[in-house]
Amino acid sequence: MSPSNGARRVVVLAYDGVRLLDLTGPLEVLTTANDFGARYDITVVSPDGRPAATSNGTALAVDGRIADVTGACDVLLVAGGADWASTVLEPPMVDAVRDLAARAGCVASICAGAFLLGAAGLLDGRRATTHWRFTGELATRFPTTTVEPDALFVWDGKVVTSAGVSAGIDLTLALVERQFGADVARAAAKDMVVFMQRPGGQSQFSVRTSTTHPRHEPLRKLLDTITANPAAPHSLAGMARTAGLSVRHLNRLFRDELDTTPARYVEQVRVEAAKSRLESCDDAIATIARQVGFGSPASLRRAFAREFGVTPTAFRERFNSTGV
Repeated sequence: MSPSNGARRVVVLAYDGVRLLDLTGPLEVLTTANDFGARYDITVVSPDGRPAATSNGTALAVDGRIADVTGACDVLLVAGGADWASTVLEPPMVDAVRDLAARAGCVASICAGAFLLGAAGLLDGRRATTHWRFTGELATRFPTTTVEPDALFVWDGKVVTSAGVSAGIDLTLALVERQFGADVARAAAKDMVVFMQRPGGQSQFSVRTSTTHPRHEPLRKLLDTITANPAAPHSLAGMARTAGLSVRHLNRLFRDELDTTPARYVEQVRVEAAKSRLESCDDAIATIARQVGFGSPASLRRAFAREFGVTPTAFRERFNSTGV
């Protein structure tokens, strides 16, 4: 149960190889929220009760063993680590998480911590996310889980999962808002100088990796041609001629092998090219739109918003520089 003083009891799991910011980001949110009216009582535990050797070599002190946690807790928070593949295969860890999760009001994971929740059966039939590098693996390992690859965090019932590292801050602010109200969460975010609600999703930070390698040689060559020169016209008829296929056959190959349309694929390549230029040069938006094959800056803005959830200008301001 919660502490007698009415505070929310939070149990945080640390272990050797855990990523430090996956832990300290949420902990900083919770302790900062305490300065503005929240009441969190936090216990950090490890599998054996010894300090956890984090991924960057920093030793993290803990309060005890996870197996020694008795009674219920309001929040169980499981962070991620680079060596998650071996972590989720340790039965004592999985069993301990499963047992404590059954007594928790909310179970939260940061980054690859989702794999530990999945191994404990906590993601079965639920929606979830993890770092964009691992979303495909999460979906493969846990096929009954609906993985949302672009979400910063996903709340499904009492389970909430988040993307990589700093997304744990987003998740924890949302938790504070649910438990102590928007004013407390907003004050904590302001004090930490972070977004109360960060715009956009994970695709802002990732290079597109979802395109399957096509089986058909003509289609592979066509994709290489589009990528090499995204600004070329690339009409449907022109692409069909380049591939030596009929328009109907080309449409079918894109649908069957890439789960998209030729026009949609061309737009995605152009958006990726624009993204790369926004990150690497100071050319005007209109110039970049022309360089990558969009007919106008407005067309680029619409396509960019569909793909990444932000405008080209907002993307450049947020990710091209730290603002120093």
